[in-house]
Amino acid sequence: MKNILLLSMAVLYAIISHAQHTLTLSIKNGKERTPLAGATATISLLNRTTIADSLGIVTFANIPAGAYAIKVSFVGLSEQELTVTVPQPNNAAIEVLLEEGEEAEEEVVVSATRISRTIANIPTRVEVISGEELTEKSNMKPGDIRMMLNESTGIQTQQTSATSFNAGIRIQGLEGRYTQLLKDGYPLYAGFSGGLSILQIAPLDLRQVEVIKGAASTLYGGGAIAGLVNLVSKTPGAAKELSFLANGTTAGGLDLSGFYSERYGKAGLTLFASRNSNSPFDPAGIGLTAIPKFERYTINPRLFLYGTNTTADFGVTYITEDRTGGSINYIKNNGSGFFEKNNTDRFTTQLGIAHQLSEQAALQFKNSYSRFDRVITVPTYTFDALQQSSFSELTWNRNGQKADWVIGVNVLTDDLAEQGQTAYPKRDYHYNTYGLFIQNAWTISKHFVLETGLRGDYVNEFGFELLPRASAMIRVSPKITTRFGGGFGYKAPTIFTEEAERIQFQNLLPIALNHSRNERSVGGNWDINYRTNLGGLGFSLNHLFFYTRLNHPLVLVGAPGGKVQFQNSPGYLNTKGMETNLRLTYGAFKLFVGYTYTDAQTHFASTKEYLPLTAKHRLNNVLMYEVEDKLKLGLEAYHFSKQKLNDGSFGKPYWITGLMIEKLWERYSLFVNFENFSNTRQSRFDSIFTGTINNPVFRDIYAPVEGFVVNGGIKVKL
Repeated sequence: MKNILLLSMAVLYAIISHAQHTLTLSIKNGKERTPLAGATATISLLNRTTIADSLGIVTFANIPAGAYAIKVSFVGLSEQELTVTVPQPNNAAIEVLLEEGEEAEEEVVVSATRISRTIANIPTRVEVISGEELTEKSNMKPGDIRMMLNESTGIQTQQTSATSFNAGIRIQGLEGRYTQLLKDGYPLYAGFSGGLSILQIAPLDLRQVEVIKGAASTLYGGGAIAGLVNLVSKTPGAAKELSFLANGTTAGGLDLSGFYSERYGKAGLTLFASRNSNSPFDPAGIGLTAIPKFERYTINPRLFLYGTNTTADFGVTYITEDRTGGSINYIKNNGSGFFEKNNTDRFTTQLGIAHQLSEQAALQFKNSYSRFDRVITVPTYTFDALQQSSFSELTWNRNGQKADWVIGVNVLTDDLAEQGQTAYPKRDYHYNTYGLFIQNAWTISKHFVLETGLRGDYVNEFGFELLPRASAMIRVSPKITTRFGGGFGYKAPTIFTEEAERIQFQNLLPIALNHSRNERSVGGNWDINYRTNLGGLGFSLNHLFFYTRLNHPLVLVGAPGGKVQFQNSPGYLNTKGMETNLRLTYGAFKLFVGYTYTDAQTHFASTKEYLPLTAKHRLNNVLMYEVEDKLKLGLEAYHFSKQKLNDGSFGKPYWITGLMIEKLWERYSLFVNFENFSNTRQSRFDSIFTGTINNPVFRDIYAPVEGFVVNGGIKVKL
């Protein structure tokens, strides 16, 4: 019996050994026929990935007989997919030639410039957060997009309330009111609603985020002096998508989100819903919230219709939130102490219709309506106001072999009405803006692309603005590209600024229409992009120089009777500097290093001073290790230099560190994020407020207040 068993095992081993084969690939550059050391080959069916050796050779051992799809990739070259039958005659090596191509992120089509082209063919410098990068960043903060934006070079999210966490977006040192925030090209977040916008947008239904830095008012109108951020939503694809996310934090936070997308012949539907909440969190033990108590609900259904020549989509979004920060004793025990409440209801609609006139020309109509009701309550004061705004636009688009054109008109309305018991005078306003614009992107040659634009805007209370803009791209070689451009911008006077948010709009007079004018800017930038392969090491470097001058900016000054008001300064402010982004990839490793130098100064009354709350030096470091569809590890370190504060003092420099881990399976993944594990907190090295807990006087918030927080959860995709 023993001999029979041994004989059977030997026969089985022989059969198995005979059924296993070796597959060899020789991966080379298609143009130079040189070996590509470090190239990656993946057999998805077997979940096996191998990296080429110094001779460009990839070997898969113990492969069962059969036909396999193999993906072969190398940084900077076009990915190739081939089908191979195993075994190969005589076990010969298969030669794979990879051709020159743009990096994967440069194949992304962007829409923020109004002319849909790939990044490789757009003269305007556009940064895109998409795909895996978007997923990784959403693991760290699934409830909102604040961290996603803050971790990009040149962008800083500035907290405006020590207790309620309110924040705005700063690009290249300029205040949040100079950045335009769009959703699918619709300006839905401005004015009164701007102070809470980035805290109320969850990222699960986003396909990508597009960022343009520098003057962009020519594209979408006033407000884009520092730049614009366009949030692009997912749309129904060929396959159904159903995904869920659940996330919890050690600070008492809970995020639950779901997204559904499907196309049914000539109709499609997307549906996003989320619930986000947090318990009051006071890691410093000072009796005040670093993270407020809040509860938020969001629902966003969107319907798509597809005709032969006409497509349409219509969406509705409703967000409601109750947020209370301040004294822990007040929030938990209903006792005494300072508090700040923000109760908001946001209702928006979006309608888009596109009609194809010919193969090259189309008409497009867009309309949106936004109703934002917000009540801010602090002891002895309440600001209760309703903002209603609308946006309507009609454009004619033509896409040619050499040139693309966009000609359009739009109308924006913005109304604010204070509610309830308010002291005179009210801050009500009614602004109408009428715009006419034309844009052109001209591919003069394969080495030179020129983009120009001209907009004329008329604001009923503040007059006419003419906004020219131009940018160009020169492709010096397949490895070197440079872009440069500039334009004009403007911002109509508004009381909704970071300074006004800090004082909850108390004692603030309305804009004096007869003594105010638009803030006007001129700016430009120039960047150089270089990428290459160094023996299997993917190397890419982008360096940007920028400059913006803003004339007659609004400043907050004292007024009779203990009031304050905004006035146009007779001087100007400027911001100049540079950004450097370095990316290294080797096999499963990716290293990102970013440095931002910002010199932002005010020139008021013949004196020059640093612009408050702007870090002169910032350093971003991210190291990623990824096994495709199996594991992701990310280590981060961010440095901020000292910042000047509004009281004339300077804050301390600091580092923030983080570690993210995600384990992936076919339909779900588990993630954990150790955010700020160095426990950097402003309250550890500087004060948050002066005075008493019942009557605090808050200082500027320039560093994190929540400290070390761990979050983790599960993502499911059915």
